[in-house]
Amino acid sequence: MTTQALAASPACRRLAWLGAALLLSLLLGACATMSDGLRVNVVGVEPLRGEGLELRFAVKLRVQNPNETSIEFDGVAVDLELDGKNLGSGVSDQKGSVPRFGETIITVPVTISAFSVARQLLGWTDAQKRGAIPYTVSGKLAGSSFGSVRFSRSGTLELPQSAGGAATGG
Repeated sequence: MTTQALAASPACRRLAWLGAALLLSLLLGACATMSDGLRVNVVGVEPLRGEGLELRFAVKLRVQNPNETSIEFDGVAVDLELDGKNLGSGVSDQKGSVPRFGETIITVPVTISAFSVARQLLGWTDAQKRGAIPYTVSGKLAGSSFGSVRFSRSGTLELPQSAGGAATGG
């Protein structure tokens, strides 16, 4: 009988691990559902001092939380794409919270390499023909009580059209 008990023990342990894994995946799924609809918009860009062949900007993000619980964060990471190509990225150790059914402004320093700018300029002709450039802002709010909360926002930047091909001066 003790042999059967020992034989059943690994099966019981596997069943317990399976149950724990199922419970963990349900909790993680609930966390993902809780943060659905987190809205992030770029509301400001200010130049910062860069080093060598880089451009730096303070990017201000308005984060809106349409959920019933607040989101605490301890760090922010942001990636910017233009026309499907990586433009720049940034991180900040800023702490704070986005209140339930509320919003907050987060400022993240973003670095753009000269090579990224050159790559974007090479694609500028195609973008001018289309009249718009698709963009994506994605990232995460780190360290909340439920782990990281990811966000992504895509849209299109409409390019100004020159009037009748006339040169604009400046």
